[in-house]
This record gives sequence, C-alpha cells and structure tokens, in this order.
Amino acid sequence: MGHYKLVLDEACDEVYSLVAIHCSEADYKMAYLLNQHTHMRLHRERTDIDLSKNGLSITFPWFTYEHAQHDIQYHLVANKCKSVEAKMVSGGGLFSTSEEENTRTHYLLPEYKNVDFFLKIQSEDTPPSLRKLLLEINEIRHVISAYSIASEAIKSKNNLIFN
Repeated sequence: MGHYKLVLDEACDEVYSLVAIHCSEADYKMAYLLNQHTHMRLHRERTDIDLSKNGLSITFPWFTYEHAQHDIQYHLVANKCKSVEAKMVSGGGLFSTSEEENTRTHYLLPEYKNVDFFLKIQSEDTPPSLRKLLLEINEIRHVISAYSIASEAIKSKNNLIFN
C-alpha cells in the first residue's frame, strides 16, 4: 500500500502586507492613535490571540477593522506579552517558605523582538497604498518608526493566522 504525503504550504499561504511599528504606548492607545491619524476604525476583538507554550497560556491583544468597500482587513496586534510566574521556594525549615516571582516576556514573532506592534493588512483585490499608510503612521508623534516587513522573511508565519 502506497503512502501519500499532502503538502499544504502553498495552499495555506495568505497574501498580506505586514507593517512593524515601534511605539512605547499601550495597545489601546496605539489603536486610538491609528484611528485618529489614518482612515481606520480599529476596535478590540472580544477574544485575544492565544498561544500556548509549555502549558502556559499567552494572550496578545488584538484589534481589527474591515473596510467593506475595498474589501481590506486590518489587524493590529501587540508583539510583546509579559507573564508573571510564581514559584514556592523552601527555606529549609518547616514554615520558612517564600514565594518568588519571575516576569517573562513572550513574543508573537520572536525574530522581531524590538518591534512593539504589527499591523497585518489583508486584501482580496488590489492592496492599499502601503507607502501612504506608512507615511501617515510615521507622522504620529508617539510612533518611533514604522516600516514594511517582507512576508518571506518571517519564520513564525503560523502566529499571524488570526481567524
């Protein structure tokens, strides 16, 4: 009996543009600033993006906007998530235990640790003018820099599948 192998790499490839944003503001403030300075109307999704790693649930805030006329979807997601891990440490005695907390930072795309936010732009038809959008984002006073990332350069593409 023959063995069959299904290769789904090409079938699952989505066409999208990815913008990296460096900004020290909170996620809700970044969405607000993008709404104020661009044509987007981002809103927070009811569920966050959930990645499980070593039994630890890591969630990233997720904002979306769908431009119905042009069939374009915008997804703003934070790249960093901090989690606090608590451990009980024994001091050697019967009642001498203490609690130790470690704060760890997790990344949506670990290869881009310096990036604070990603803006994923999906379009069925003609993609929007990325150059104009980058100019608008870079004009925001709180944004340090924004630039486009080639989707071929991303190693952990599966983390960018939001639906």
